[in-house]
Amino acid sequence: MSVPYQRRDTDQKDIVDLGIALQQRSNTMSAVEYLRSQNVGNDVIERVLTEPGRRRSWCR
Repeated sequence: MSVPYQRRDTDQKDIVDLGIALQQRSNTMSAVEYLRSQNVGNDVIERVLTEPGRRRSWCR
């Protein structure tokens, strides 16, 4: 059985993880700008930066 919406693209996972780390070290706007520059979708950016409880921590 697969996990719904499980990320299959490990490059995208690394990008999102870096965006989250950037938010924690710097600020949210820097993280948003970085993630957008890496072509991460706005829905993903919003979810991972504003709803930490909805992050896929079991996939990391």
